[in-house]
Amino acid sequence: MQYRVLVDVDLPDEIPEMMNNRCELHILAHGDVSDDKFASAQGLLTYGHPIIGGDFMDRMPHLKIISNFGVGVDHIDLSAAKQRGIPVGNTPNMLDGATADMTFAMLMAAARNIVIGDRFARSAAFTHYDPRILIGHEIHGTTLGIVGMGNIGKEVARRSRGFDMDVLYHNRKPDPKAEVELGATYVSLNDLLEQSDFVTLNVPLTEETRNMIGRDQLRRMKRTAILVNLARGGVIDHDALVEALENNWIAVAALDVTEPEPLPRDHPLLSLDNVVIVPHLGSATRQTRIAMAQRTVDNLIAGLTDQPLITYVV
Repeated sequence: MQYRVLVDVDLPDEIPEMMNNRCELHILAHGDVSDDKFASAQGLLTYGHPIIGGDFMDRMPHLKIISNFGVGVDHIDLSAAKQRGIPVGNTPNMLDGATADMTFAMLMAAARNIVIGDRFARSAAFTHYDPRILIGHEIHGTTLGIVGMGNIGKEVARRSRGFDMDVLYHNRKPDPKAEVELGATYVSLNDLLEQSDFVTLNVPLTEETRNMIGRDQLRRMKRTAILVNLARGGVIDHDALVEALENNWIAVAALDVTEPEPLPRDHPLLSLDNVVIVPHLGSATRQTRIAMAQRTVDNLIAGLTDQPLITYVV
């Protein structure tokens, strides 16, 4: 039996191959509202993170499963799904290492002017070596502040050991096991911001964390501090961040995620030299994406065949 599955964007070849002809895929093009695709859909595979609310679900009367490619499900109304008895699967514990790697890649790129240096080295202006330019920030021996000591936060802390960094962390509650294993110290968010040379954001986007880094928080940070966001764009107040970067309240920001995503082409963040922005590459390694794809498909098939999901949110 082939199940009819609605997909929000074109998929990489690996995902349909993993389905082994068990699903008939219908791609929902951007802005597509054709009712026939919705009316017959038994499964929804969300890859591009469209907003999925109750009204969206109600257009699919036969919907049995929402399978999300990724961990974050802030784009899905979980209460609406639960009310309708629709399980929502996700892919936790598969992208922790890749995202932690990317956290440090962006931290280092921001600290050592990698992006602006690359641009300069390719330009006609680079005619001779000048030791006075693009002076960056030390990484080893500094203080790292991790906001969110979940799986990814722990992996970031492990990587910091190679740089002899002191680790502070803030979480909803202290994690004594992490403190022993990783040598991290629990502090308040304000103390973390005031004491850290590098601040990494590794939290999910919730009502509690939305805009948790705003004007007041940015003013508390060191003027030499670097802010790295691998969480969700909505964790930072972007207007406040522009003000902070323009007025040198902090040295640099490195953003893997923004809100909206992508930013409008005239957004002021795109014109600043003291910000590094990449297009949501946290989990973008071949190994991790294949593992995520397999889990997404496994959750999808489980839901379609009335079996328990392997990993799920509701």
